[in-house]
Amino acid sequence: MDNIAQSQNSAIKCSDLLNTKVKDIDGQEVNLCKYQGKVLLIVNTASKCGFTGQYADLEKLYQKYHNQGFEILAFPSNDFLNQEPANNEEIKSFCTLNYNISFPLFAKIKVKGKEQSPLYAKLSAAKGNPQWNFQKYLISREGKVIENFAPLTSPLSAKLEKSIMAEIKR
Repeated sequence: MDNIAQSQNSAIKCSDLLNTKVKDIDGQEVNLCKYQGKVLLIVNTASKCGFTGQYADLEKLYQKYHNQGFEILAFPSNDFLNQEPANNEEIKSFCTLNYNISFPLFAKIKVKGKEQSPLYAKLSAAKGNPQWNFQKYLISREGKVIENFAPLTSPLSAKLEKSIMAEIKR
């Protein structure tokens, strides 16, 4: 594939970060270049974690800013104390039934260690490895990692929303 990808809205050179193929929660291959030109929040998630309730706030955040060019990309991972033991179908069902999420959910991946996914290798190189589940990476419209928010940071925190708004208005 050519390194230049078309975003959904306009022709933009795909950033190195987003020039990655992943599988969505249903097993379909997705080239993340399709999100070039949008402000992104990439989050590693887990359904049996003390932070799992953040799914609800992530959905609120998504609903609040989605129409302004904002996307949340959720990547379930079992890398922290086996807090995501479910398979993709079970994860999708859990997220739908318990949180009614509408943002993109991807197949379970490795976010650290020797088998770390290429996407998370790039995120980690830019702003550090995820410390735990629900680490949040804010990505500019140009596909650059702007900021890394710790799992303790609520998706609806003033700091995170201020950073998202700054990127949306840029």
